[in-house]
Amino acid sequence: MTDNKAHWEKIYANNSPFEVSWHQQQPVISLQLIHQSQISHNDAIIDVGGGASTLVDNLCSEGYNNISVLDISANALAHAKSRLGKKAATIEWYEQDITCFNPPHSFSLWHDRAVFHFLTNKSDRENYIHILKTSLKPQGHLIIAAFSLDGPSMCSGLEIVQYDSKKLKSELGKEFHLLAEQNERHITPNKKEQRFVYFHFIKT
Repeated sequence: MTDNKAHWEKIYANNSPFEVSWHQQQPVISLQLIHQSQISHNDAIIDVGGGASTLVDNLCSEGYNNISVLDISANALAHAKSRLGKKAATIEWYEQDITCFNPPHSFSLWHDRAVFHFLTNKSDRENYIHILKTSLKPQGHLIIAAFSLDGPSMCSGLEIVQYDSKKLKSELGKEFHLLAEQNERHITPNKKEQRFVYFHFIKT
């Protein structure tokens, strides 16, 4: 875990968050799926691996007021806090490894763009899913984005696990029902293509 944290701290210390390959100027599909969940603006949302993502900015501007952002990197979170200014005080920030996270309360929506696919060890995936299941409310929404089967096999110098719906459902178990999936051709700041797939589940 320590080495993992050091890796991501170095990434965000040495690179602008606007230059990293996963940067999105606008998280279009994530916002679409959150809107489709029809959760209220008061419902608790957590963005796992949210780091320097602009999703939190968009959610704030749309009136969502119960938002948490978790990331292993303090440097990534510092970028987001600086960008948000005074609004940062209204967000719950967690500098933690998701596989060791002890949530202080439950959530109505769990969003993860490109964290779960970094968990190449089975025990890490099991820890993640245990935390997800215990902290997501019944009928809560799970949105996960990962590299698709025809996407990259590595990111940021690390191996990842590619997913399709069958593979992900096998990991999550029977408590999650797939509502929708959507493919994305993400173009990195260096103009390279990365193929993602987004999955929207409901906890039954």
